[in-house]
Amino acid sequence: MNRKGQIYFKEVLAGIIEETDEGYQFTYSGPYLRNPDSVPVSKTLPLRETPYESKTMFPFFDGLIPEGWLLNIATAHWKIDQRDRMGLLLATCRDTIGAVSVVPVLNDKS
Repeated sequence: MNRKGQIYFKEVLAGIIEETDEGYQFTYSGPYLRNPDSVPVSKTLPLRETPYESKTMFPFFDGLIPEGWLLNIATAHWKIDQRDRMGLLLATCRDTIGAVSVVPVLNDKS
């Protein structure tokens, strides 16, 4: 089962990040793209309908994951390997300092 996370920008659903057999995919949501006030979640991920795909975690999302002592606390608390970037993103990025947050998608049937 591939893990997924809803990406929120200022509490508005902007898209979905998910693990794929090839790596990772980020797709902006249709309503977010249709809103004329929407802005990209990152300069490296401009608004577009076509999904972004990467063999490794997108640098922008990887940058949301804690580092240093905070990463050590998170990996110990949730028992997540530091190399499991998707697991760390889903576990630690619900309440970030910036405008972007990540909420795990649970029990997705798709």
